[in-house]
Amino acid sequence: MLKQLEGIRVLESATLFNGDHVGTLLGDLGADVIKLESPFQGDYLRDFLGQITPHHSPAHVQVNKNKRSVTLDLRTAVGKEIFWRLLATADVFLDGNAGDALDRLGVGYAEQRKRKPDIVFCQVSGFGHGGAYSNVPTHGQMMNALAACTPMEMGEDGLTRPATTAQSMGSMSSAGEGTADAGIYGAYHIMAGLVRRLRTGEGCFIDVAGADACVASAWISATYQLNDARIADRKTMPAPGQSDLGSAKYQFYETADYKFILFCAIEHKFWDHFCQAVGRPDLADRKNASAPVDFAAGELKLRHELQRIFHTRTLEEWMKVAVEHDVAMGPAPTRLPELLDDPHMRQRQIFYEGEHPQAGPFTYVGQPAVIEGQDYEVWRPAPGLGEHTREVLAELDLTADQLDQLADEHVI
Repeated sequence: MLKQLEGIRVLESATLFNGDHVGTLLGDLGADVIKLESPFQGDYLRDFLGQITPHHSPAHVQVNKNKRSVTLDLRTAVGKEIFWRLLATADVFLDGNAGDALDRLGVGYAEQRKRKPDIVFCQVSGFGHGGAYSNVPTHGQMMNALAACTPMEMGEDGLTRPATTAQSMGSMSSAGEGTADAGIYGAYHIMAGLVRRLRTGEGCFIDVAGADACVASAWISATYQLNDARIADRKTMPAPGQSDLGSAKYQFYETADYKFILFCAIEHKFWDHFCQAVGRPDLADRKNASAPVDFAAGELKLRHELQRIFHTRTLEEWMKVAVEHDVAMGPAPTRLPELLDDPHMRQRQIFYEGEHPQAGPFTYVGQPAVIEGQDYEVWRPAPGLGEHTREVLAELDLTADQLDQLADEHVI
C-alpha cells in the first residue's frame, strides 16, 4: 500500500470523472476518501459506459477504488448536522460539482470555512468555479474543445471534421483527456494546500477547471503557438508545417517481428552511437553540426535506409541496442494490452491485477510513481452506493438505533 497520505481524510462530493478521478488519486496514496452520495441515486457512473456486473461499469471500478461510500441527504436538517460532524474530522473537501451547487445546499466553501477554517477545499469542474461558463455542465470533450485541443473545419460534404491546418510545434491536441488532466492538477494543488496548511495553519479554496488543465498539459504547443512570431532562429525546430515525425531521425520504424519502435536520435551523440552500433559509420554525418539537434527533416532517402536497417532486428534486439549503446529509442505498441507483456512496464507497476468482490477479476491502472518500500495496491474496491454509511457514521458515535432511524427517514 502507498502511504504518502495515510492519516489524511478526504470528503468527496462528486459524480462522473472530474471529481471522481481526483478522489481516487488521493485514495491511491493512502488517504481515507469518503464519497458522500445522495441516498436516491448517487454516482451514476456505476450504471453506464458498460457493465461488468450490475452497477459496476469499468470506469466506476477504476475511478472509485480506494474509497468508502456514505449516503446522506444534505437537504435535511439532520443530514446537514451529520455532514458538519463529518467535516470536523476531514482535512480536504473535494467538490466535483459544477458552479455553486454546494453553495445552494448550504454546505459550500463559505459555510465550511466558518466551521473549519483550515479546510483545504478543492472544486474540480469542467469550466471552473469562476468565469462566464462556470455553471455550464460539462462532459469530457467539452473541456478539450474549449482549450483548442479539437480544432475543426467544415468539410465539402457539409459536415464538420478535424481541421488539418498546420500549427507550430503541433496542435493543442497533444493535451490529455480533459477529466484526466483535471484530476491530476486537482490532486497536485490539494497536496500543495496541505503542505501550506502544515506551515501556516491556514486552509484554502482551490478552483481547478478541466479546460485550463488541458491548456497546461499541452504547454509545449501552447507556448510555441503563443510566441511563434517572436522566434528568430528556427534551425533546431521541425520545418514549418511539418511535425517532428516528418523527419528521419525522429520517426516510427517497423522491426523484424512486425512491431514498432520510435527512434529519437536527434541529438548528435545518439546518432553517432546508433551508427556505430549498426556498423554504418557512413551515415554519421553532421549536416546540422552547429545546432544541438538534427531532425533530418525531409530526408526521405535516409528514412528509407533506416527502415531497411530496423527490419534486420526484432524489437527486443533493438531495445538491447538502446540499453547497451545509449540510443534514444523505445517500443511503440499498437495496442494497449501489449504493454502487459512488456518487461519494463511490468516492473513499473502501472498495471495492477486485482479482484473486485462483485465485478470479479479486474486490471486496474495504477500510479506512475514507484515508491521505495511501498507497493501499489487497491486496498478498497470501488464501493456500492452507501456501502460504508453505517461504518463511517459509527465512527462519529452514532448508535445502531440512531442509524436505523436515519435509514427509516431516508436521511441515509
